[in-house]
Parts: sequence; structure tokens; C-alpha cells
Amino acid sequence: MKRIRTKEIILYVLGILFCKVEIADCYPLIPAYFTALYISMESRWLTLGACFVGMACFLPVTQLTKYGVAMAGIILIIHLIEWVDKNCRARYAAVTAGAVTTLISLGGNLLSVKGRGYITTSILEGIFIFAVVSLGCRVLHMLLHGKEIMEIAKEEDRKEQRLLNYAESFNGLSEAFVKMSAGQEKASEEEIGQVQNEITGKICVSCDMCQVCWEKDSPIYGLFGSLMESIEKFGRAEKEYEDRLRDCCPYADDITREAVRIFERMKVNAAWYNRLLSNREMIAQQLDAMAFIMEDCAKDYEDLTLQEKNMLSQVRFLAKDRGFLISNIHLYQKQNGRLQLVTTVRTKAGCQPVKEYREAVSRGMGKTMIQHKDSRNLIGIEPCKIVFEEDTKYHTIHGVARLTKDEAVVSGDNFSFLELENGQDILCLSDGMGSGIDACKESETVIELMEKFLEAGFSKETAIRMMNSAMVIRGEEDIFSTIDMAAVDLYEGEAEFYKVGAAATFIRRKEGVECLLSTSLPVGVSYKMEIDGVKKQLEDGDFLVMVSDGVLEYLHVDEPEETMGEIIESLDTNNPGRLAKGILERVMLYTGGKVMDDMTVLTAGIWEK
Repeated sequence: MKRIRTKEIILYVLGILFCKVEIADCYPLIPAYFTALYISMESRWLTLGACFVGMACFLPVTQLTKYGVAMAGIILIIHLIEWVDKNCRARYAAVTAGAVTTLISLGGNLLSVKGRGYITTSILEGIFIFAVVSLGCRVLHMLLHGKEIMEIAKEEDRKEQRLLNYAESFNGLSEAFVKMSAGQEKASEEEIGQVQNEITGKICVSCDMCQVCWEKDSPIYGLFGSLMESIEKFGRAEKEYEDRLRDCCPYADDITREAVRIFERMKVNAAWYNRLLSNREMIAQQLDAMAFIMEDCAKDYEDLTLQEKNMLSQVRFLAKDRGFLISNIHLYQKQNGRLQLVTTVRTKAGCQPVKEYREAVSRGMGKTMIQHKDSRNLIGIEPCKIVFEEDTKYHTIHGVARLTKDEAVVSGDNFSFLELENGQDILCLSDGMGSGIDACKESETVIELMEKFLEAGFSKETAIRMMNSAMVIRGEEDIFSTIDMAAVDLYEGEAEFYKVGAAATFIRRKEGVECLLSTSLPVGVSYKMEIDGVKKQLEDGDFLVMVSDGVLEYLHVDEPEETMGEIIESLDTNNPGRLAKGILERVMLYTGGKVMDDMTVLTAGIWEK
């Protein structure tokens, strides 16, 4: 604030000194500088006082009267404009200053005997004033607010470092889980020794030959080892070893039964232990994902506030020119190279639509910007946060058609259309195994988790893995779901496809239909999963078609994907909703009107804006 106060005092002093500047018997800098200062400064009456002090000190009475009347007229018209439009733009003020001064000059010289040269002089003075006001408003804005943008970006480094510290902590936790021992498929020598000690303590301890039998060079010792291996491998003793043991030991049957019981118990314990280790590995994956998202948040946005301070000053000036006061402004470049502008803004008076503010932002940045989908539509005198994104090149329209299995209450298929802040349009389809309420709940959980992870900023692969880990830990047997996801980059038109146990996806192009297949297992089967990721470039007018298993399985043809491609190509429509409905209608012809499984068709058309 002290710096701004100092600058204001300097500007007022300049206003006094400019009153001495004479050009061709005129003082055009007086109305020009006054007008620029009047609409740029909050202390308007100080501006008026400074200029009148300068005129009183340096101007003759006739010129003092002329420019005093001109300033009064300028003030009156500016206030009228602000009363009508709540704000006076720089160009309106420039026209006002030039026109009023010219008219007063012409009117004051009508009775003069100077000849006709005063007309040209008056017009040139008005043009000069217009140019000085237009330029002066921008210069004054830079002088008053240019340093503020540099101060705004200073706190960003501290926030980034905190996130990186958090990420490092999560990475450390993940490494601690990974270092834990992995599960064992076979019993170790130590465990075999424990089995021997348990059998000895329970059965052999009362036998006189106990010490002799369990010597390492004893034939029974080797035979016992072979017997343990067969029990571990087959779950029972092989007859050959069992008969040989009977020939050597009167307690062979008791030893065999006890060994089988101990190994069954060990198998159960090993299963639980391996499950625990699997859960540890999944937790490690989730910790890695958390660390990744924190690092991503710290580095995802490159702060360009300092590098582009001139452009941001231009944005602030144009916004102020339309009656919007920006108190905080940040410019970021995201990982995809697109710009994001974050501002805190209010109006000078009353409410104004965001549309006018967006026009000022777009003009200042030299490219089309759109406000975030959650932004408000009106801006008032209370400061509010408005986020702008660089506008996308493409846009999509979605369509859906679905049928529920005959005699089923609800569909086991669930889907989602989601547009992310990074300009990606997400289509997600999940088919719960079976049908009915259980399948619906399972696929609904999958869709909800995917939406939350993606909205939180996780990458598609990380979101799928974390969701799969959650479903595995949930541990409900024989209830699995598929994931079919398409992510369309609306800036470049590139689409990424991720399929986990899902049916084929189709791309309808102008030259034909392309089919994408997958052979991976559904979600929740194993924490070690394969994710099929494929990238395809889309063009203006292309269509995506995603279907659940029930649509293809009951076509009753040898090559259902080929038949579906023919169906899609035969439908002559550019309406995604009609395309989805038409596909289901054709499929019903193949099934004889019966819906033997839940059927869902998602479609999306992509067009250039």
C-alpha cells in the first residue's frame, strides 16, 4: 500500500506540472492526463484538485476557463455513462475528452478574429487528447498495478514444496510394505521340522524307538520326508510311502493322519498369510498412487504468472475497463500444454454477467477462454474466484440406449459420461457379472470409484488399479465387473481406450468401422491385473460405440464383432442417441425380441467447433 500511495502522489505532482506544457497555444495534456487519471484512480477528487492547482498556477484566465469548463463537462459525461452502464471504458472516456475539448475550443473561438485556422487546431487537439487518453490509461494501469502480479506468485513455491514432502513420506511407507517378505508356495525346511516335532511330541514320544527312528541316517527319517512331500503336494499320503511306513512303524496310521491334519492347518494359515501379503502389496500400490498424485499436483501446473506479467496486466486493464476489479490472478500451464487462468474478481458496482468478463479475459490473452463449468454466472461487489480454461478444439455429444434382462428388476450395467478439467471427455461402461440387484450394485460401485479417482486427478491407469485393489480387498466371491473406458482429448482429438474384461469397442469412421478387442480379466479377480491401453486419433465426424457383453453374446453368429460393425455402418445417422437406439433395435432382430442379458450401448460423436 505504501508503494501505491507514493506512486499516487507522484502522479498528482505530474498532473500539476503538465499544466505548464503548451502546444500551439493549447494545453491538451491537461484534459488528456486528467481524464486518464480520473478513470484510473480511486481518489478522483484529489485528481481534480491537483489539476486545478496546476491550472491556477500556470494558465492565463482564458485558458483556465476553457479547460476548467472542459474538465467539468468530462466529469459530467463520465458519471452519466457510469450511471447507465455502471462503468466507463477507456475508449468512451477518450472520445469524451477529445470531443468535449474540441467543442469548447470551437465554441470559444467563434467570435474570435483569428481566422479559420482555429478549426483545424481544435480538431487536432481533440485527436491528440483521444490518443493520449487511450494510451495513458494503459500506462497508468501498468505503473499502479504492474508489481502486484510479481508478488502474487511468491507463495506458490512453498505450497509445491509441502506437497513434495508429503509425496516423499508416502513413498517411504510404500517401500516399507514392499520390503515385507512374499508368500511361499511350498513349506520350508523349518516348517517341515516343526511338523516333525509336533508329530514326535504327540505320537512318538511314548515309543521306545523314538530316538533311533528320528536320527538322520535312519531309513524312517528319509521315508518320513518323502511322506511329507506327498501330503503337501496331493493333500494325502501316497500309498507307496504309507505302506513302507507301516512296515517300519506300528504307529504309521496315526502319524499319517496327524501329518495330514497339520498340513491342512498350515495350508489354511498360508492362505491367510498370503492374502495378508497381497493386501500389503495393494496398500503399497495405493500409497504409491497417493505419492504420484501429490507429485503430480505439485508439478502438474507450471506457474507462468511472472513470465507472462505483461499479458496479465493487459487482462487486468481490459477487465477494469469493463468494470471488473481483479485482486488476485494466476496463469498456469498444465501438463497437456493448455493454459488455465485463476482470478479473484469483483465489480465496481452492482452485478455483471461473467460473459463480459470472459470477453475481456479472452481478448487480453489473445485466445478463446471459457469459464470452469462450476463457475457462477454473475459477478457482484463481493470478491469471487473465477477459473478460465483454454477452449477446446472439439466437442462431443453422447447417446445411450439400454435394455434390462427379461424378468430382471434392474440392469446390471452402469455407465458414466464425465468431462474433466484437463479437457478430456470420459465414457465409462461397467457390466456387473450376472444380472439383477447384486450385479447393479457391483458395477455401480466400480463406476462411482472411477469417477471419484478421475475427478481427484489420478491418471486413468492409476485410477483403474486403485479401484481394482479396492474391489479385491472387498473380497466378495463370484461378483466381478468389467470396465470399458474411452478418454477423448478434446484439444487434439486423440482417444485412449482402456478395457478390463470388457466387450469390443467400435469406431465409426467415414471410410468404415474399426473394432478394438480385449482379453483381460474383469475387475476384482486378482490384484495383479493387465490393462489394455490403446490410442487412436479421431477425426471430425467420427463416432465411438461401446457395448456391454449382452449386446454381442446373443447375436448368434460366428463373428459377432464383424456383424456389429456391419450394423453400425448400415445406420445412416449423425445423431448419437438415434445411433444407439438403432443398434439395439437391430440386435433385437437377431434375438427374436428376447432380452437374455442386460444390454447397454453408449455412443459419442466428435466434431470440431
